Amino acid sequence: MDLLRDNSRLSFRAIAKKTGLATSTVAARVSRMESEGVITGYSASFDYEKLGYDLLAIITAIIQGQPLLKVQSKIAAMREVMSVYDVTGDYDSMVIVRVKNRKELSETVKKILATEGVARTNTHLVLNTVKENYAVRK
Repeated sequence: MDLLRDNSRLSFRAIAKKTGLATSTVAARVSRMESEGVITGYSASFDYEKLGYDLLAIITAIIQGQPLLKVQSKIAAMREVMSVYDVTGDYDSMVIVRVKNRKELSETVKKILATEGVARTNTHLVLNTVKENYAVRK
């Protein structure tokens, strides 16, 4: 699992060589993890700053008067939104956005605020990313 997480482009043969397993065993295990939904997909990682998306922000939102999941789904459909989390605490949702500049951030916050059911937001601008890794280590 760690090898696939770190480089999902590794061939079954390369994984077999590194683990000491037979190639057919590796293929069967990966296939089983895919069919069981343990592996949900494969993707590339990007350096968003090199693509011009210089700002990362965390927007917390209070949702009232509308079904929570309905509002969160509308927010999740926005192009700038990377993640939407249903959270505990003072806010109902945490929204992670990547934008090119302050103007786009302002437009995004206003778009979220204009979403029916969003009562209030609070925006946190990320200054530095110390660690960003969503993979669980076994």
